Amino acid sequence: MKVFRALSTVFVGDAQADRVVPPTGYTARLTLFAAGAMAFLTVFALALSLATGRLATRWGNELAQSSTLRISAPAEQLDAQTETALRVLESTPGVASARPLSSEEQRDLLSPWFGPDLPVDSLPIPQLIEIKETEQGYDAIGLRHRLQAEVPGAVLDDHTRWRKPLEKAAGRLRFLGWVSIALIGAATAAMITLAANAALSANAQVISVLRLIGAQDAYIAQAFVRRFTLRSLAGALVGTVLGMAAIFLLPAAQDEGGFLTGLGFSGVGWALPLIVPPLAAVVAYLATGAAARRTLRELT
Repeated sequence: MKVFRALSTVFVGDAQADRVVPPTGYTARLTLFAAGAMAFLTVFALALSLATGRLATRWGNELAQSSTLRISAPAEQLDAQTETALRVLESTPGVASARPLSSEEQRDLLSPWFGPDLPVDSLPIPQLIEIKETEQGYDAIGLRHRLQAEVPGAVLDDHTRWRKPLEKAAGRLRFLGWVSIALIGAATAAMITLAANAALSANAQVISVLRLIGAQDAYIAQAFVRRFTLRSLAGALVGTVLGMAAIFLLPAAQDEGGFLTGLGFSGVGWALPLIVPPLAAVVAYLATGAAARRTLRELT
């Protein structure tokens, strides 16, 4: 709260103090560019992190509470083993429903790899049974033992081996997104610190004159802090708007496109990037204040 109260003084102008800091020059351009570029990258990192979270949730929901039973058997035994497997599944606690997939459904599953004209009926393709679980779920180990005894050609896939790695990978990507945002903030602070140090060194003679006429270091430092904070806020605002526009122009989420077409914000999530400019101003305020106090001590 102390930082935000101090930030409020930044927006109260002081014409005399503002003259201490040159309004143009390479330090001004560097500050604006650094803040804008870092804000642009932050918006993309934020979008990546949020999209990864949505992806993990979607994968978990699609794979949770569903299983697949694959029956591989000679053609003359396939129907009998399918009926036996269905009876076993109907009597298994935790199984809400079980149904064998039709030839058309199996063809649709294989068409992305083998094309739409795959002759399913003439090929020895295993019979697939879709299993829907209750909220409590079923005992996968016990069900496998029963199937092994009664349906030798049955293989149960409860999607655990697919769901866990996908959710773990999505969680790591989301974590890397937040780490990227932190690194971007640190890089922004470093670049603004360099620009502030350059501006202070370039105005060493002006600072000496101000001290001779009675100006306190806090007054001089506040002038630099104000100017660089406002520059960073303006640059970050432009970078954020451009980043949001770029995200908006990306393709919408599609099942065919997978993850790459789902990178963006949704609903109230579009308001989240608006915190980037204020955060950039806070970073600039803290970085410039530290740089100004250190440089003024060295110029003493």
